[in-house]
Amino acid sequence: MATLPHLHSLSFHTPCSFQHTKSPTLPFLALPPSSSSPFTVSSKKKNPWLDPFDPGEDPDMEIITPFPDGKQEEDPSFPANPSNPYGFLKFPEGYNVELASLALKVRGDVRRCCCLMSGGVYENLLYFPVIQLIKNRYPGVDIDIIASPRGKQTYELNKNVRWANPYDLDDDFPEPAEYTDMIGVLKGRYYDLVLSTKLAGFGHAAFMFMASARDKASYVYPNVNRVGSGLFLQEIFIPPSSNLSEGGYHMYNQMIEWIGRPGKNVPREPVPPLKVSISKKLRAYVAEKYTKEGVEKGKYVVIHGVQSDSVASMQSRGDTDSLLPILLWAEIVKEISDAKPIIVIPHEKEREEVEEIVGDAATILFMTTPGKLAALIDDSAGVICTNTVAVQLALARNKPCVALFSSEEKAQVFVPEAEVKNCTVIASKTGKLIDIDVEAAKSAVKSLGKTPVFA
Repeated sequence: MATLPHLHSLSFHTPCSFQHTKSPTLPFLALPPSSSSPFTVSSKKKNPWLDPFDPGEDPDMEIITPFPDGKQEEDPSFPANPSNPYGFLKFPEGYNVELASLALKVRGDVRRCCCLMSGGVYENLLYFPVIQLIKNRYPGVDIDIIASPRGKQTYELNKNVRWANPYDLDDDFPEPAEYTDMIGVLKGRYYDLVLSTKLAGFGHAAFMFMASARDKASYVYPNVNRVGSGLFLQEIFIPPSSNLSEGGYHMYNQMIEWIGRPGKNVPREPVPPLKVSISKKLRAYVAEKYTKEGVEKGKYVVIHGVQSDSVASMQSRGDTDSLLPILLWAEIVKEISDAKPIIVIPHEKEREEVEEIVGDAATILFMTTPGKLAALIDDSAGVICTNTVAVQLALARNKPCVALFSSEEKAQVFVPEAEVKNCTVIASKTGKLIDIDVEAAKSAVKSLGKTPVFA
């Protein structure tokens, strides 16, 4: 019987010898010794729902790919056709389907990302550093937002967001038509990554799964309500409490750690600070509004946090005791002498009471959106407020600020390193904001008036 000539050189390696020998038939796999492995195995427990028979990553295996290392590159775009009345046909970034889809999977690149946001204006504003982190980690990525109608207004201050759609994720019983329509919208956009800040149970995790994204990551309930959610998600974040907003400024730190994690030839991405962008239209609108009241740019102080039942108060869900009655604000306003105080009211029904108590000592402006409030703060000399979105906007625009909190703990959580950020914190000693030391607030306002900004 004739022997096949190509079988003479066949050799069978033992497990010991195979660890130090590169496979001749698999050019993309190599098994170097464990001492030279550039990777370290994460100590985080793997989700058992994904594959109960998966023993985990092999610490001795290094994946060598034909694609370049480091961060992803932005895809080339086709030139615009100015003679076309419909603009030009914008092809998707991965237009070479056969190669791009494989590269995206192997390298973990993200071309389209969607963020499902829970909460109001305050929670959405604190998500801005996460959006910038995604933009830095995945160059050229398109970021879309799904948020509540109030939270959607925040993204007129963010230039990194492509589309923002209103949809209330916190509604436990949504309309079936709206629910299925939003699933269709998410499926039709072909996202590579979907992130969610809503605490997911089985229902919300199934909603994310039906979006047909490649990777899905979400916060989950820290109790038994999260049962079954890991079946639909690639990554889960377990917060310390059922109210994610109680984490304050660093409420999204677990998601930030996961997004900015280091990769092959990619170091850990640093967390950017909170920044907002204000458009020229917003600046012009707000400037016209306060100019009609006889106030000049840079010669007024913004006061925010008047007690009201309006949803436009822009409080945080992690600090519901963050509004002061107008009687206490009137005592503080009397101490402002170097600039004109402007009291921002969230609803027109508060105007009559504020005018009756404050009188001509201050100007009253009705503003309900975070964009207008940010433009007003940016043109001001400083801010005096409670723990509303105004304190974060003041810090984002580097404006001197006096912030009134119900307790020292809340102040440290929502405004960490206040001294470095040019923010004076006045905290109540009883744990209730209404018991705050008004005299301490008055002295802080006087010291604020001596800053070079006021001069």
